[in-house]
Amino acid sequence: MDEGAAKIQYGILSGKVDTLTSLPLSFNIAFATALVPALSYARAKNDMTTANKRVSFSILVTILIGLPCTVGMYIFAEPILKLLFPAQSSGTVLLQISALAIIFTVLAQTINGALQGLGKVMVPAIAFAIGVVAKFIINVILVPIPEIGVIGAAIGTIACNMIACIIGFIVLKKNMTIEFKISKYIIKPIIATFIMSICSYAIYIILLKILSLKIAAIIAICLAMVIYALAIVSLKVFTKEEIYMIPYGQKIHGILTKMGIYKTENQA
Repeated sequence: MDEGAAKIQYGILSGKVDTLTSLPLSFNIAFATALVPALSYARAKNDMTTANKRVSFSILVTILIGLPCTVGMYIFAEPILKLLFPAQSSGTVLLQISALAIIFTVLAQTINGALQGLGKVMVPAIAFAIGVVAKFIINVILVPIPEIGVIGAAIGTIACNMIACIIGFIVLKKNMTIEFKISKYIIKPIIATFIMSICSYAIYIILLKILSLKIAAIIAICLAMVIYALAIVSLKVFTKEEIYMIPYGQKIHGILTKMGIYKTENQA
């Protein structure tokens, strides 16, 4: 392609897509940052039980943050771009593909925080370096193909973060006893995300008939967060101990117990 077309595609990727797909990292960074001193302190006291619980909880929360962000940004890619960039809303397909990298990026962020807390500071760097090599190879192969173009860079980013995430998790599993129940960490979050996706998109389609695209998108996205939170609570993804790890967790658990979602000590 000519230089002008290349600049346009690069501008869409770096100016819009990369900015939007990096937003979930800002929500998740607190868990990754907090893990470093927490695990260092637990190691110093030789309290690996607490360390294991903290890492397991942080990974669970990361999945619960990353999965809906991935699916939500994929489903609402076009409305989001039209909402934020009304004059130049191109890049829907690129955003949809780039969104698939979010779950791996946030997981890698949390896993890297845990590895650094364990003193494995070189593992994240090595894992990411291997991912970068894979991304470079994919870029060289796919980007020059006219039918793919800048989408090849997005595919490379997915591969890069996926590789870094997998390598980091394998090393972490070898050094810690991480609770990883399939039903809790994968099936229930997927069910909650599916419920959120179906309900929010249906609401968006209905609202489009009576409201403008911007207002319909804002309402649908806001309701999506509410629906997702209710689905997580209904599926009882968190145990009592994990709820207590959340700010105001004791009050939240008390409310959920009064609602009959969680059992009281006597009922248990």
